[in-house]
Amino acid sequence: MLITICGPTATGKSGLALNLAMRLGSVILSADSRQVYKYFSIGTAKPTIAEQELVPHYLINIFEPTETFTLAEYQEQAQSLIVNSPTGNTDLRPPSLLVGGTGLYIKSVVKGLKIPRVWPDQRLRSQLADLGQAQCYQILQQVDGEAAQKIHPNDVVRTLRALEVFYVSGKPISQQQGENPPDYPILQLGLDCDVEVLGDRIRERTEKMVEIGLVEEVNFLSDKYGVDLPLLNTLGYAEIKQYLAGDMSLKEAINVTVLHTRQLAKRQRTWFRAYPEIEWFDANASDLLDKVWERVEEFMTITEKYSGDRFW
Repeated sequence: MLITICGPTATGKSGLALNLAMRLGSVILSADSRQVYKYFSIGTAKPTIAEQELVPHYLINIFEPTETFTLAEYQEQAQSLIVNSPTGNTDLRPPSLLVGGTGLYIKSVVKGLKIPRVWPDQRLRSQLADLGQAQCYQILQQVDGEAAQKIHPNDVVRTLRALEVFYVSGKPISQQQGENPPDYPILQLGLDCDVEVLGDRIRERTEKMVEIGLVEEVNFLSDKYGVDLPLLNTLGYAEIKQYLAGDMSLKEAINVTVLHTRQLAKRQRTWFRAYPEIEWFDANASDLLDKVWERVEEFMTITEKYSGDRFW
């Protein structure tokens, strides 16, 4: 049994999940593409040590910032944790909670995406990129016409990936994709709120991150891994890095971070709203936990009725 909690950033997904997990005796699986990396904590809103002591969290702090973590690896680890019950309780297994704002991570699990097991090959990508996008797309039309129909002629990233998969595996990417949904029950919940309210929440959270040590975290990571570390060019870290380089004031860095975070929230909202199976709740509602808990109990009751067990 799986319960997902998704939605735009800063809507309170982690807090809701923590409360639900404590009631259910569940574990929390992160669906955040940056929380998998060690030391990237404040800027990714990673659960605190105290929160991790209250509820077991998985899929955080498992890779060095210099390592590459693929979608296929994430899917494999998440599915294994869900099926094999990290609680160790195999007789009465509470549902796992899959929580985060990385839509593709969640989709890979709930849809059972078939993902080509082809590792990124930077040398091959570089060679293909040197040919130019127009020629690469022409090649793709020849070797995998089905994939080319789904990829925009100007989409460099997907074009290179499709060619990479073809040349490494010898099979078109279109033949290696598709869906194979899991057979366990899934309840998908989403949190959202008014755009302006969310904007206020984003600013409050950003200022709090700076207050509790985001600047120091970026300083530490820059010293440890170098300022050219790709992860330091991601949201929150890139802006503070600019401040440390003297390119803007701290106030400006905070304002730019807020702006970029609001833009991210808009993209996340667009992504998740495309899936009608997600049931939405107002993140700002005073009775949010009660409403969500009522829906979770209903879901579990129905599941128990058809499974013959208390938990799946």
